[in-house]
Amino acid sequence: MNDTVINGLYIVSAIFFVFGLKMLGKADQARKGNLISAVGMLIAIVTALVSQSVLEWQWIAIGMIAGSIVGAMAARLVAMTAMPEMVALFNGFGGAASLLVGWSEYHRYTVTYTYMDANALSLLIIILTIVIGGATFTGSLVAWGKLSEKLPSKAIQYPGQQFVNVLLVALLIGSAALFGPLRESLSIDSYLLVIATILVACILGITFVIPIGGGDMPVVISLLNSFSGMAACAAGFVISNNVLIVAGALVGSSGIILTNIMCKSMNRKLTNVLFSGFGASTASAGAGFQGEAKPVSVEDAYLMLEAASNVLVVPGYGMAVAQAQHAIQELADQLEANGTEVNFAVHPVAGRMPGHMNVLLAEANVPYEQLKEMDDVNPNIENVDIAIVIGANDVVNPAARTDETSPIYGMPVIDVDKARTVIVMKRSMKPGFAGIDNPLFFNDNTRMLFGDAKKSTQGLVAEFKG
Repeated sequence: MNDTVINGLYIVSAIFFVFGLKMLGKADQARKGNLISAVGMLIAIVTALVSQSVLEWQWIAIGMIAGSIVGAMAARLVAMTAMPEMVALFNGFGGAASLLVGWSEYHRYTVTYTYMDANALSLLIIILTIVIGGATFTGSLVAWGKLSEKLPSKAIQYPGQQFVNVLLVALLIGSAALFGPLRESLSIDSYLLVIATILVACILGITFVIPIGGGDMPVVISLLNSFSGMAACAAGFVISNNVLIVAGALVGSSGIILTNIMCKSMNRKLTNVLFSGFGASTASAGAGFQGEAKPVSVEDAYLMLEAASNVLVVPGYGMAVAQAQHAIQELADQLEANGTEVNFAVHPVAGRMPGHMNVLLAEANVPYEQLKEMDDVNPNIENVDIAIVIGANDVVNPAARTDETSPIYGMPVIDVDKARTVIVMKRSMKPGFAGIDNPLFFNDNTRMLFGDAKKSTQGLVAEFKG
């Protein structure tokens, strides 16, 4: 296969990637966009394999079989509640793959060239691939630990943490310089320097993510996704593969854009997310809200919903934990059969990864036209008869508007407290993932429906059917 055909097929793959990525931006086209991107990747992989004259096909077959088994098991065994953790792991594996590509390419260089004869730019790109891949790998593992609560979800801070990060970055810059413009002054074994670079990059990934609190995990996930794309792009330069460069650049740039969107949705700067230690404070952060919550039974909640003309459902991570998305869709069907208008308001950072609630609601076959963005519902929310908050906390916290001492002050939230009545489905009065009290629970127009969200929702459905 000549270079013209190969590059032509790579261009076709890139076009598939671009159109697939574009379609992912719309809920009703996301599945088709994902399929188109997968086809583009298939074309790229087949082209890359066929274009190589020397291949160890047995290792490729082993890799394909192993990857297929892992993917099938992940699709079948990983619950939707664990999707954020799985995304974090996938980001980490992407970083680890790039690290290994850079490492193996360095092996090839040491065989083909002497250290001093090797191209300095090529060595720098290899080191860049190793650094980004290593930091992405360990950083993603820490994010996985926080999301799965195998590590404390709060921000873990320690004295001099910024100094440690700066020192690690300086060491990595120094390592890159020794492989580039200063390599003639290198007095140690270059392979030892590669090992040291890998270790420092992995440590940087840990120290970079560990001080970030659980409430900022959606931003961290999108940022690590961007890092994995940049690592793949660098790996593409290392092995001179054009389509890997394009795919990595697309993932990296879209991840940065998504990170910026997440930060705007929280009314915070990326530097504030990464370095402020948000979430290190306890639930006492901000004003201490006092009052008495007003519990409501399933039967009484049914009577309220039965009389409502329009209902707004606001999902959060608690819906994912209870796996209540199918039950809430069934409740929506019952409300619509009763003549009630039903819509779903999705906050950009609801859940523990970008698009978490959209994925759950799409799985439950919630009609796309019922999914509303925060900016669409807030202007008319006073006209909502009942807002059902199912497992959401920080994204509906009115303290973001009213309490200047709150850590989330200024963050755009869904103003459910302005609806005529609010029904909050929640297991207890504990604060959300960010550990911040919510005065919404004590409002005069709020009723607390305590218990498992799925069981409570199924109880409401039973009342309608009965």
